[in-house]
Amino acid sequence: MSKLDELLRELCPDGVEYKKLGEIATISRGGNFQKKDFLTEGVPCIHYGQIYTKYGLFTDKTFTFISEECAKKQKMAQPNDIVMAVTSENIEDVCKCLAWLGDEPVAVSGHSAIIHHNQNAKYLVYYFHSQMFFAQKRKLAHGTKVIEVTPDALVDIALPVPPIEIQCEIVRILDNFTNLTAELTAELTARKTQYGFYREKLLDKTKISATMTKVADLGKWSGGKTPSMAEKKYWESGTIPWVSSKDVKQPILSDTIDHITNAAVDEASMTVYPAGSVAIVTRSGILRHTFPVTYIPFETTVNQDIKILVTKEGISSRYVSHALQAYGENIRRTTKKQGGTVDSLDFQKVLAYKIPVPPLDIQNRIVNVLDNFEKICSDLNIGLPAEIEARQKQYEYYRDKLLTFAETGNTIQSRAEQSRAEQSRAEQSRAEH
Repeated sequence: MSKLDELLRELCPDGVEYKKLGEIATISRGGNFQKKDFLTEGVPCIHYGQIYTKYGLFTDKTFTFISEECAKKQKMAQPNDIVMAVTSENIEDVCKCLAWLGDEPVAVSGHSAIIHHNQNAKYLVYYFHSQMFFAQKRKLAHGTKVIEVTPDALVDIALPVPPIEIQCEIVRILDNFTNLTAELTAELTARKTQYGFYREKLLDKTKISATMTKVADLGKWSGGKTPSMAEKKYWESGTIPWVSSKDVKQPILSDTIDHITNAAVDEASMTVYPAGSVAIVTRSGILRHTFPVTYIPFETTVNQDIKILVTKEGISSRYVSHALQAYGENIRRTTKKQGGTVDSLDFQKVLAYKIPVPPLDIQNRIVNVLDNFEKICSDLNIGLPAEIEARQKQYEYYRDKLLTFAETGNTIQSRAEQSRAEQSRAEQSRAEH
């Protein structure tokens, strides 16, 4: 019997209590400071966008600060509070949160919820990233382009609340998984950094035999759009890939999250682009830190935040995708628009950017070398990526198992109690027959 099962039997003989978040926490909204208020020192602060881009599940320090004068007008999270981002571009990310484990209050921006509670902060954060929570937040989320969960609605979220000793044991188990995954991810990140350096150096060496070519002259660039979400016939049982910014996370796209139907193509005038196209994201919050590029090996459609390239004769689309990835950070930095509610690129400046384009035979040789290197870094069937993928799936499986209890009446039975109850019913059934 595991230590967790022993604790459940000792402390929860009648099951684990099931409560609403409003019973164990008070929930308030964040303040109103903006990125322009950031300083390199002062009062620590967390901007809601940083929860998606800079932090993991827990932190005891911040990347940014605001002045004491600005902080006086803000909402503060206390040590052990949870800071949750309540707006996002998609349902998957909304309500991403972290536990503030610093030893002083931290200022929290708007579009955030501050959850002040009397439980184990890590236990709650693990729960807020579980499938059980996801199923509940989906019902609370609203919006189209911007997905929001109103902080006031979070009070009705239901969750198992075992004694603190049990929460701590669950946290200990899950911490072991996350720490191992973090170590493997750090090693893979180092390898990818090495690959990026090698790729850029290799491309720089081709400049002697290459023509510096404007991105506009690589082929035909096009944009896309979104068929009406209100027309179910455009989406239900769709088989045609539809690329949006949330898809562009890998160098080679394997599939899209959303698909549209032939009716959408015909009636909404969607363009289907050929296999072997290259897509870039020109409008998305991810442009704050990344220039997303992907090679698409299948026919596809795209939305309005994507620009897609069909290369002209004599130019390898795989070469172009490697080159845009290699120079991506410089492209992002020199073409990013200032201001605006959503980060975006000045596409005319992107088109004017120049990359080295050598003769086709040299392009193909470079592609062969870089594809092999990239496969080692990114292929989920090879080395570290496979190990990280396996560990992540294992962590998610055990996280949801550890946080799932069978509901019975006003309590939730522990896994051990549920098993014993099922065994007892089976024995009784055999005795009756």
